[in-house]
Amino acid sequence: MSDNAKVVAGKAQPRGRYPHIRRAGDFLFISGTSSRLPDGSFVGAIADAAGSVTLDIRAQTRAVIENIRDILGAEDATLEDLVEITCYLVSMNDYRGFNETYAEFFDYDGPARTTLAAHQLPHPHICVEMKAVAYKPVAP
Repeated sequence: MSDNAKVVAGKAQPRGRYPHIRRAGDFLFISGTSSRLPDGSFVGAIADAAGSVTLDIRAQTRAVIENIRDILGAEDATLEDLVEITCYLVSMNDYRGFNETYAEFFDYDGPARTTLAAHQLPHPHICVEMKAVAYKPVAP
């Protein structure tokens, strides 16, 4: 892998052959990120004894943003360096909880945002995924 692309230690490994983050000049591109933990489990996905799964949009939204924050840290960047974020929700019925949790991290001076409904995401325990772009000039 080139110095411009990184798989970040301590984060869930990508499910395909792509990096968590890639630098292109002064821009950082963060691949689609979910609430998946390094052990393969998901924050905000709780199974009961019968196997029914409850997905918590608030917990997942928080975990996704925290994962993005950690990935940005691999390039000495922070959430404040984000300029654009694209959010994918499996159900727009989750929009309110998603939006309220998102607002814990960002305000009107945060990144430009697009939110889309996606028929499904790479795992049935994912109800939200985000990809992002940050601007962090290369240190001289």
